Amino acid sequence: MIEVEVGLGARTYPILIEHGLLDRAATHLARFTRGGRLVVVTDANVAAAQLERFTVGLGDIAIEAIVLPPGETTKSWAVLEELTDQLLDLGVERSDRIVALGGGVIGDLVGFAAAILKRGCGFVQVPTSLLAQVDSSVGGKTAINSRAGKNLVGAFHQPDLVLIDPATLATLSARELRSGYAEVVKYGLIDDPAFFAWCEANAPALLAGDTDALTHAIAHSVRAKARVVAADERETTGTRALLNLGHTFGHALEAETCFSDTLLHGEAVACGTALAFRFSATLGLCAEEEAARVGYHLARAGLPTTLAEAHVDASGATLVAHMAHDKKMEGGRLPFLLAHGIGRTFLARDVALADVARFLDAER
Repeated sequence: MIEVEVGLGARTYPILIEHGLLDRAATHLARFTRGGRLVVVTDANVAAAQLERFTVGLGDIAIEAIVLPPGETTKSWAVLEELTDQLLDLGVERSDRIVALGGGVIGDLVGFAAAILKRGCGFVQVPTSLLAQVDSSVGGKTAINSRAGKNLVGAFHQPDLVLIDPATLATLSARELRSGYAEVVKYGLIDDPAFFAWCEANAPALLAGDTDALTHAIAHSVRAKARVVAADERETTGTRALLNLGHTFGHALEAETCFSDTLLHGEAVACGTALAFRFSATLGLCAEEEAARVGYHLARAGLPTTLAEAHVDASGATLVAHMAHDKKMEGGRLPFLLAHGIGRTFLARDVALADVARFLDAER
């Protein structure tokens, strides 16, 4: 078993990574039961693929399962209200730990519900998608989407434990696995060129489901994120903001495609990352060869790198209007994650949105 610690003083918690961990879930979750019971929230797809196995792994622990619809639209006010009502009907108390079994949507929604229910309940993340395992399950960012944009209503609320079983990835579609891979590559592009080189060499094996490659990528990504979260939990110093590489462009693309299956979150991040590097090259900040290398690798992994491949034909002004609702907006200006090269990402606070709009129009 690989154990990574998120060091947050009294709120420090472990991330456990091991193939087959779900089969031994009782070992790690028994201490969170009340009256021998756990409340588990999942979605219909994960329930069909993983809930029976998870239940068997809990042994004598009884579960109350809440099964929600799958997809990004589940991160909504309506479903949040439905979920909190069901949790209250089940008599969830502050001292309980709600288990989020699923991908990023379930983790984000359940985390936010736990943050606001009775002014704060505990929760445990059991991520079942690659994207959730390497990114969203770690760090305590919880949220739902609103009409104005993605993740604009939420709270920082850390889990008590994260259990990662790479075996759950065997049930993912090839598209879902590729989508999660976009968040893996991000860690190399931010400040770890050696890891990006590892990704270039090992992406085919990882995307084919190789256990060793997946476990290495998950552990490396989780260690990187844990370090950043421990240093800048609430994104106050700018360090944690680096983890948003590709997300400013990506969230605008998701908003334009109505947070639908037309463009998965990881696909939007991949396209946003390629756009961020090309925009950096356009501004003379990054060599065009470096931007091309990034785009080539993402495309080789089967991810979209252009607006057309992301099924977006909106004008630059339209996409920038989506960005104007970004939660990182400060004093009317939006910080952008740009790059001087692979492994040299930085936060730029002087980017004019008009320049972004012109760049996006050229990209069309």
